[in-house]
Amino acid sequence: MKTVLITGCSSGFGLDTARHFLAQGWQVVATMRTPGADVLPPSERLRVLPLDVTDPDSIRRAVQAAGPIDVLVNNAGFGAASPIELAPLDVVRRLFETNTFGTLAVAQAVIPQMRERRSGVIIDVTSSVTLKSLPLVGAYRASKAAANALTETMALELAPFGVRVHLVLPGRSPETRFGDNARERMTGFDHPAYAEFASKVLAQMMDATTPTTRSVDVAQAVWRAATDASAPLRLPAGADAVAWAAEAG
Repeated sequence: MKTVLITGCSSGFGLDTARHFLAQGWQVVATMRTPGADVLPPSERLRVLPLDVTDPDSIRRAVQAAGPIDVLVNNAGFGAASPIELAPLDVVRRLFETNTFGTLAVAQAVIPQMRERRSGVIIDVTSSVTLKSLPLVGAYRASKAAANALTETMALELAPFGVRVHLVLPGRSPETRFGDNARERMTGFDHPAYAEFASKVLAQMMDATTPTTRSVDVAQAVWRAATDASAPLRLPAGADAVAWAAEAG
């Protein structure tokens, strides 16, 4: 029975991915900063562990407690929005600390066991915003694009050891708390120089008539990456992400 460790399982993509792997009969190590006993249904194949991807000791404890890991899913992350001119540097640093350095740190903690076994899969869930230039999410996009670059390099470096590495690129999802959390971190949208422009961009982002991503789309893309050796390096997840990937070529 294979084991998957998933970060950021308290809600959204991580939660549905954990549910999907449980339904397929896997052992699931669902991690989150503050574990909730009732987040997932009880199962003999489920362990819920605390894990803060910005805390090296937390990462070490979680990986040790998990034991042998066949698949790592780096899903933890958060968003923020602002014009580049007005982006608070403390928020930008936190974006990189979680979305980029957190992803890297968890991968570094798991790679040695996979490399020694000469098997394993690492799946980094980033974002389809990395596929095109977009206003007001530049810092978030940069943190995810940096994660993409690290993941792509890992894919080359770990292939000789039998370890596969993949990117899953979700689009915008109204089903998760991600958008709400990002809106809580909006900065500069009421600035006189940007208010009109930001209002128009925000209306486009929230347009309910445009394609979006469902949590199940992400769970299925992660499942494919984990179980299909022929899966491509990059897997867009969701109708909007697939369309953007086609435009990007």
